[in-house]
Amino acid sequence: MTTASVADEDKAAYWNGAVSRTVVPVEVRPLTPRPFDGLLVSHRLGYVRVSTLEADAARFSRTAALIERAPGGEPQIGVGVQEEGRAVLEQDGRRAEVSPGGLVVYDTARPYAVDYPERFRTHLFHLPRRLLGVPERDLRQAAATALGPTEGCGPVLLPFLGVLAASAHSYPATVGDRLAGSVADLLSTLVAQLADGRPAGEADTPNAHLVRRVREYIEQHLAEPELAPERIAHAHHISVRYLHRIFEGEGVTVSRLIQQRRLEACARELARRGRTAPTVSAVAQRWGFVNPAHFSRSFRAAYGVSPREWRELRDVPGGAAG
Repeated sequence: MTTASVADEDKAAYWNGAVSRTVVPVEVRPLTPRPFDGLLVSHRLGYVRVSTLEADAARFSRTAALIERAPGGEPQIGVGVQEEGRAVLEQDGRRAEVSPGGLVVYDTARPYAVDYPERFRTHLFHLPRRLLGVPERDLRQAAATALGPTEGCGPVLLPFLGVLAASAHSYPATVGDRLAGSVADLLSTLVAQLADGRPAGEADTPNAHLVRRVREYIEQHLAEPELAPERIAHAHHISVRYLHRIFEGEGVTVSRLIQQRRLEACARELARRGRTAPTVSAVAQRWGFVNPAHFSRSFRAAYGVSPREWRELRDVPGGAAG
């Protein structure tokens, strides 16, 4: 857990540093002439960082120069759940205003700014973008999009996130790991919903529906070792060349997407604890990897550690906070 509290204008810079170190590198500028007062509490639930900020009016900026100078590690997707006060977030030329009870999505890999025009309280959820398993195009479309408590999946998602933020400190690591998986699943659904809700013709192509069908097919057959571009193309009555062409705007090849989603499934399963936890090789085979050596090399390339080291890190109290 990380906690920072400041009630002196001279210490606002210290609080700025605390936010940058704990959440993501940003510049914080108070918007009030009186001494700045702020509180930050942060916890880890597996690979999800849950932070609660309560402070006077302020502007949070993540500039291009700051991203280049202090990237903040792996690109994260962020969701801000507004508890008190308003928030106005700008990213990619879009502007989203969030009232109490709503949420907004943003991407830490690109510049953004958030204005809190009055004293506020907000919950921030950050997790690696790659764990959502959604295309780059959808992430860009969902950024700077607000969702109210009665819109879309808001009635389900917002109460869950609110309770999770309030009780994040109380969960043991094993429960935190499982909750992190639930957060990733819910946020991937949120991003997909926000992307599908874009205005007609905006960030869309005649092949968008086909791409979504292919992605759904991949998810349904992910565990099958024979899943490959040739089989996918045949199932959708298109050529392999055309399949690769429609994925040119997705930021990932079809083969890479299959491997990425399989690795993410393995990582989630290996992070779960229990007396009957399956072996690494069993997990690999379950998700379509037929060559153990290839699986180990691919896993290390994606996560920086071997599958066994990944599991051992999550067997250490607090180790899932990486």
